[in-house]
Parts: sequence; structure tokens; C-alpha cells
Amino acid sequence: MKLWSLPSSARVMKRRSATHEVMTAFTDTVEVQTEGNDEILDLTADLQALVKESGVEVGQLTAMVVGSTAALTTVEYEPGLVGHDIAAALERIAPRDGTYEHEKMWHDDNGHSHVRASLIGPSLALPIVRGALPLGTWQQVVLVDLDTRPRERRVVVNIVGE
Repeated sequence: MKLWSLPSSARVMKRRSATHEVMTAFTDTVEVQTEGNDEILDLTADLQALVKESGVEVGQLTAMVVGSTAALTTVEYEPGLVGHDIAAALERIAPRDGTYEHEKMWHDDNGHSHVRASLIGPSLALPIVRGALPLGTWQQVVLVDLDTRPRERRVVVNIVGE
């Protein structure tokens, strides 16, 4: 049984740049040491450097933090937000002293960490325009470590484009 198909009139088109005919794929990692407990680290410079190293002028960067108690997002990286506001909001949504079945199952203390990480998400997809990530003036890419202890975190970065 066919669940989905293109209408007969649909056409798939491939475009090629007048100056480039080969798509580039580039993969690397960013590794950081964290303190845990809602620490937020700015990864923007690392990611911009990888875009530059890749040589991609137009394309996409995807990044994923390995692990289930950390997340990636974009924020304005300023002390009030990264040092208080985000952690305070997460505490209201998934409090540390809440009751978590995860902790009953595994006899650990990070049920709230898993919930918080799942709400923010482990990955981002960002466009590459003119060889850079087109972030706003007050927008930075950050890793949020939500676990209850220091960790070495690895972010896998994949860049594709021309």
C-alpha cells in the first residue's frame, strides 16, 4: 500500500551553482569541560571557526551534543540570562527536588536533568551564508549542561554546502 507519492505533475529540480559543482561535507567535534548544574557555554566562536575551516560559503551546519543531559540552543549570552534567568525558568518547569521515576529506576539524582535537556533539545541546524553563521548581534550558540556533575561534553558538527 502506497502511503505517499508525488503528484504526476511534480518535478524535482537540482540546482548547481555557476561557480561550484561539488558539494562539500565536513565533520568535526567541539569538546568542552563543564561544571554541570545548568552551566551555559558559548560555542559561537568555535562553530564560526569550523565554518571557515570547511570552506563552505552557502550551506548548513548541524550540531548535536552527545548525551541525554545536555542541550544546544541560541541565546543572548549575557550574565543575567545565562547566570540566572534560564536556570530559574528551568527550575520552575522541572525542579531539582521534584519526583522523577528515572531516579527511582536508576537511584541517581538527575531526573530533572533529563527532562530539562529533552525540553531544550540536543541539536541545532543553522544556515551558512557568505561563509558564516548569520547570527543576530545579540545571538550566540550555546551548550547548556544540565547534569548534576562536571562532564566532558562533545558536540558533533556536520557542515554541508558549496
